[in-house]
Amino acid sequence: MGKRTPILREPLNVVALALITAFAVCAVLAPLLAPYDPLAQTLSSRLEPPSATHWLGTDSLGRDIASRILYGARISLIVGVVVVALAGVFGTFVGLIAGYAGGLADEALMRFTEVFLAFPPLILAMAIAGALGPSLTNAIIAIAAVTWAVYARLARGQLLSLRRREYVEAARSIGASPGRILGRHLLPNAIAPLLVQASFDMGAAIIAAAGLSFIGFGAQPPTPEWGVMISEGRNFISTQPWLSLFPGLAILFAVGAFNVLGDGLRDVFDPRLRRAG
Repeated sequence: MGKRTPILREPLNVVALALITAFAVCAVLAPLLAPYDPLAQTLSSRLEPPSATHWLGTDSLGRDIASRILYGARISLIVGVVVVALAGVFGTFVGLIAGYAGGLADEALMRFTEVFLAFPPLILAMAIAGALGPSLTNAIIAIAAVTWAVYARLARGQLLSLRRREYVEAARSIGASPGRILGRHLLPNAIAPLLVQASFDMGAAIIAAAGLSFIGFGAQPPTPEWGVMISEGRNFISTQPWLSLFPGLAILFAVGAFNVLGDGLRDVFDPRLRRAG
């Protein structure tokens, strides 16, 4: 059996990890790194192009775009982490119970899961966010609500392939409780595809939150969130393109980095996808 391919062997994975680390540093140190208050309005400096004073220019209210993007990194990463945590924990719990219990419980839980999988995720998230009311918190709830079902299906599939293994039968034979079997024997061996999915969903959550904010269902102005910034700059796209360009690039690099990391994790965990050499 060959050695597991280290994720850092691929240059793209290294670049992705470096980008994610950079975004995390920006999020944590935004108050120290931001040259200006992201909410401070200076109307005499409105719509200035990138310069030595304002590295990425200013918006229609004279707010520094670089400072707002730095603070936006904090919001976007928090959204990604909270969505993945909520959806991953709930979905994995549902999938583990369905896969281990089988029978009627499995059928009921999977039919419930398929209800959420039947709708286009963004459309369903818009409906939930619209019903709850426009805010960043409600957008997070909406995105988590349309994301958990994938974890449930993944966890159930892993459990169905693992629950008849010899070590599981041995644990049952010595009287191990279902909770112990799930937590000690099954979940650790089922975690790999869930981690890969979590990496992809970090990027998906960031872009979904930006999309909801863009159409008014997520974060609200003057919050320095990337989707809000793109929405505020769309009326100036032909004359002052930097208003939407720079937050758009931030979304592009953040989402791309998490997607590349997900590909790298999948190559590491799935022996069928390992590259030769």
